[in-house]
Amino acid sequence: MTSNAVLRFREFGKKIVAVGRNYKEHAAELGNVVPTKPILFLKPTTSYVIQGQKIKIPPNCKSLHHEVELGVVIGRTGNNITEDHAMEHVGGYVLALDMTARDLQDEAKKKGLPWTLAKGFDTSCPIGDLISTDKLQQPDNVQLWLKVNGQTKQDGNTKDMIFSIPYLISYISKYFTLEEGDVILTGTPSGVGPVDKGDIIDAGISDITSFKFQVE
Repeated sequence: MTSNAVLRFREFGKKIVAVGRNYKEHAAELGNVVPTKPILFLKPTTSYVIQGQKIKIPPNCKSLHHEVELGVVIGRTGNNITEDHAMEHVGGYVLALDMTARDLQDEAKKKGLPWTLAKGFDTSCPIGDLISTDKLQQPDNVQLWLKVNGQTKQDGNTKDMIFSIPYLISYISKYFTLEEGDVILTGTPSGVGPVDKGDIIDAGISDITSFKFQVE
């Protein structure tokens, strides 16, 4: 039976651990080298926004990009989790967007500074409802898609991840205790790009779930 903390992960989860450049083609499209170990950053849970609410462009941002991702909801607390036991800690999955102020991120990267403002602003993590592990049985082979104003922009598959879900859970848990309700964003496939005020974003995981957001 799924716990209350997992069902209501948006309220009970304490952190969002996001993975950068976990798809080779996405790394290439931004001119980045393919990583040899996971690139991690944190988003605050105040960045969550749900369908019916709007995505806001953060201050001083002139290039807001969409990134569709498969999120993993932690169902059992643990640290130093081994890869072969990692999936026992999964409580479910979730559709998410990692909205990114690309110009602020580029500026930070040039100066060797953290990406926090570019990645963690309010409404930077549009999020769906929990998907049970029964409903999504092959998280390592599922389509991720995103459309802007009806036009397909991202169409990828989680089988193209550089680092698998068990590997990510194990790696992350060596540094951060993963607690019930926490979310891991596993990276975005290629096709990221800008959105403007008034744009409508539709995104989904195969035909399992989808959502729609407007940019304010």
